[in-house]
Amino acid sequence: MDWMKISSALLIVLMLVYIFPRAKEMLKNSPKASSNDLVAALIPLLLVIGFVFLLIKSV
Repeated sequence: MDWMKISSALLIVLMLVYIFPRAKEMLKNSPKASSNDLVAALIPLLLVIGFVFLLIKSV
């Protein structure tokens, strides 16, 4: 095996070990979302999807 692959895999595992407890705490202490938040996220997403579809159809 290549040492570069081993060291990068070890680095990824160490990053996950470092990030996991903090992510778990952030999820536990995050504010709860409402239905208005869902609508506010879906509108720009649908606009982007529609624009991409328009670009694909115009080619």
